[in-house]
Amino acid sequence: MTLQINQEQVESRYHQYHAKINEALAGCFQKESPSTLYGPARYILEGKGKRIRPFLTLLAAEAVGGSANEALGVALGVEVLHNFTLMHDDIMDQADLRHGRPTVHKQWDVNAAILSGDMMIAYAYELALKALTARHAEVIHIFNDANITICEGQALDMELEKRKEVSIADYLDMISKKTGRLISAALEAGGVAGNGTPEQVAALVTFGEKIGRAFQIQDDYLDIMADDGKSGKVPGGDVINGKKTWLLLRSLELASGSDRQLLQSIIDNKGTTADQVPVVKSIFERCGVLGETQERINKDTEDALAAVDILPSEEGREYLKGFACILMKRDF
Repeated sequence: MTLQINQEQVESRYHQYHAKINEALAGCFQKESPSTLYGPARYILEGKGKRIRPFLTLLAAEAVGGSANEALGVALGVEVLHNFTLMHDDIMDQADLRHGRPTVHKQWDVNAAILSGDMMIAYAYELALKALTARHAEVIHIFNDANITICEGQALDMELEKRKEVSIADYLDMISKKTGRLISAALEAGGVAGNGTPEQVAALVTFGEKIGRAFQIQDDYLDIMADDGKSGKVPGGDVINGKKTWLLLRSLELASGSDRQLLQSIIDNKGTTADQVPVVKSIFERCGVLGETQERINKDTEDALAAVDILPSEEGREYLKGFACILMKRDF
């Protein structure tokens, strides 16, 4: 008989582990001095983070037959590493707010944010080394690879912003490095902390890569399809800001004539006015990109769900699948 996990159970597990992660994170960075080093680290961790990555770490450990307690240190390290990237991203993006609060470099200054972020990398490693696993070296290699890959992704993102011609392959490479790698690394590290076999850990990486890409492309899709006010986003904000998304780049490949000229002008001018959003959306529809995007999202999601079928803990893998469905706004 197949174990059935419903959405309510997955949400309950998420809230339970979310509280556990937040409680443990509250114990980090307890030193008071220098206040400009530890204060920013505490501040960013006190934000309204969803803790998706550390939650995936705990679920991954359970799915390979380990326990969440064994993987908690690794999960905390993943979240601290994630918040370091956010702190430095906000500086590079010159962002004023994160989760409705001033960003760290606004609350303190740029130098404090850079230095605190640097310290957080080392702190993340220390948390991982304190985890209840004999496979610390593997976890540290995963953290190193994730850190380097995220930096590559950020560098590619900055390079792509300056280029007027960007391919779908360029875009997918960038998002897989900038956002996807930490998701797959969170799962990979959880699998190692739970003492999974190489085959099981590889399945978790595939799950993370596929669901990470689907989630990002879905984010692009929802931006243009958003009903004003419902998603918390301005509909077509990516178009207005000239962001090179899956939809815009794919439409450029398919469109011709005046449609293609309009899309290219958005890239050339680094954005457009809000009244052009419905026009761009109609071009996406004419090209067939909206339907193709949904198919791509569904294919990646299905591949992700299938990847974890080999994992030994039925309950663990069903929770992983259930949480993926919640992320992708799919029915169970």
